[in-house]
Amino acid sequence: MDTTPDISAAVRRLYDTFPFPPDPLSDEPPPGYNWRWSWPDAYNFCTGQKPPKLDIRILDAGCGTGSSTDYLIHLNPEASVTAIDLSAGALKVAQERCRRSGAREADFRHLSLYDAAELEGEFDLINCVGVLHHLPDPIRGIQALAAKLAAGGLMHIFVYAELGRWEIQLMQKAIALLQGPQKGDYPDGVKVGRQIFASLPENNRLVKYEKQRWAGENQRDECFADMYVHPQEIDYNIETLFELIDASGLEFIGFSNPGYWQLERLLGKAPELIERAQGLTERELYRLIELLDTEITHYEFFLGKKPVNKIDWSDDQALLAAIPELSGCMHGWPSQQVFDCNYQLLNLSSAEFEFLQACNTKTVGEILADVEMGLDEVRSILSKQLILLTPKL
Repeated sequence: MDTTPDISAAVRRLYDTFPFPPDPLSDEPPPGYNWRWSWPDAYNFCTGQKPPKLDIRILDAGCGTGSSTDYLIHLNPEASVTAIDLSAGALKVAQERCRRSGAREADFRHLSLYDAAELEGEFDLINCVGVLHHLPDPIRGIQALAAKLAAGGLMHIFVYAELGRWEIQLMQKAIALLQGPQKGDYPDGVKVGRQIFASLPENNRLVKYEKQRWAGENQRDECFADMYVHPQEIDYNIETLFELIDASGLEFIGFSNPGYWQLERLLGKAPELIERAQGLTERELYRLIELLDTEITHYEFFLGKKPVNKIDWSDDQALLAAIPELSGCMHGWPSQQVFDCNYQLLNLSSAEFEFLQACNTKTVGEILADVEMGLDEVRSILSKQLILLTPKL
């Protein structure tokens, strides 16, 4: 029996009851800088270069209360933004959030991901964070979005990972058992869940995990409900994740937290094991990493619709002729101590600082004529997402 309509209605009812995310509304632009929502920085990460145009179309697919929409609008001033969501209640909050923050007008639509075909035209960037895993049929959802992605376009996705959410799954099942016929009464589910946590021994594994990972954000009932009483959730592992990706027909470009997916992070003290792992496929390597580090609670990654034109800058002459610009996700500039796109502190050498100061008008070769620095150091700066490069036409 196809229960999709009933499940979708239950999801809609949850978010009408507990609009999510419950980020406070503000009379100013959103704080910080999420580079994954900045078209220039996301395009640079995926292709190695600055995008050829900034006046693009963006779709926020499953925008909820509009926290992501707010960022997408403010970080992409030349783009037009459309935002869709299943919950009318969440959409009202999203519209008010963007109005109060001073964001320009967005096109908000009360629409399911499944019905993305109803939207006009195609989109250069589709953002779908925390949505697909709540669909009864995620493959149908990702295929609907893939059909709306323009050639050369990018899709940013966030879905749950099963290994780091094991304790969450257990609590979800416990709450459902105690609710019995009241399952689907979301305020009651929150009440039952909080009573369970308050009653369990302090050394209980579920209690310890909640305190270590989630207690801060779960003070809000909206967060607690989204985590523990959601009517629909699918958690992935690497194998099932790539089944979803393959079904989209899109190209997997890479995880947007690539540092996590480096085996040296876990087995760097055992070079012989690193050598053994060289025979693994890329997906097998990812699977090995998640098996060795079971704390991962989600996957965040980019997909692209071919042709996605990439440059690796291994050609010295091409790199020398490129024009570098400072990335918007570098914080604390101008200083020799800056924060990178992930808010990690970087100490720039004097040469690196001089190079960055000369960016935005000269070519790499012209800058290096006056700065004592080599191309490998330029490539290092690029890998840290401090600059965007425009290739010579």
